[in-house]
Amino acid sequence: MLESLVANTLSKNEYEILLVDNNCKDNTRGVCRDFADEHPDVTFRYVEEHEQGLSAAKNCGIREAKGDLIVYVDDDAVVDNNYLEDYVRWFEGHPETMALGGPILPMYEKSGEPRWMTPYTRALLTAWMDYGRKVRKYPKGRYPGGGNAAFRKCVFEKVGVFNTALGRKGGNLMGSEEKDIFDKMRTLGMEILYLPTPVLHHSIPPAKLEKDYFDRLTLQIGRSERQRTLSIGISKYIKRLISEGVKWGGTLVLWCRYALAMQPAKGNKLIAFRINVTKGLLGK
Repeated sequence: MLESLVANTLSKNEYEILLVDNNCKDNTRGVCRDFADEHPDVTFRYVEEHEQGLSAAKNCGIREAKGDLIVYVDDDAVVDNNYLEDYVRWFEGHPETMALGGPILPMYEKSGEPRWMTPYTRALLTAWMDYGRKVRKYPKGRYPGGGNAAFRKCVFEKVGVFNTALGRKGGNLMGSEEKDIFDKMRTLGMEILYLPTPVLHHSIPPAKLEKDYFDRLTLQIGRSERQRTLSIGISKYIKRLISEGVKWGGTLVLWCRYALAMQPAKGNKLIAFRINVTKGLLGK
């Protein structure tokens, strides 16, 4: 991740790299020290956030960042050479834009894509996102992936920072912290756009394709949505339950299509996805 950032076309005096160590048990500190020694021309800072959780780590980045723009990149990803420059230039030329997101493409570490994978499960397990080659608003109900998102720092002054009750903590696969932020932004009428050129490549280890990970992740999606919507109000939660019923209808239609196409594994995986999300929503 770090090497791909310094290989970017954006002039090094226009950005800083801020790495947040969220209680890492590996040699993160040593890797960062070596990186800083190898790249003395890069403004690089290593900071520690002892409150466990992805949301806490992101909030640390907001506090520590010195620039007016914040771009989040996960540690298991690499970016194209134009990544930073394309984000910065868009923000410079479009002051009305408050947040941007770009494509996220999976890189399978050891094997190809499983036969049961569909666009829906690919987005779930790999964070895959690709809305084409044009700048556009996100489709209704969609928003940038957390691993490839850029914000004006002032956004967080207006909507608050990431909810630390949401998001991953250690082995806990809770989520929805990004959705919470983007929902608040949309309520205030802030512009959020998809930018097709800053591409991020997300590394996918075999463990993320196993049934146990799939079941835990999808169950936590439901639990995260339950917690997020109930924190807003009971009416928001009821609307989410109604939405889940609509999604069940769509899932059953897709199951029939895959069955007719003699691809039952794809349809069955979507049913498993929906079952787990629904269980989480109901607090099970």
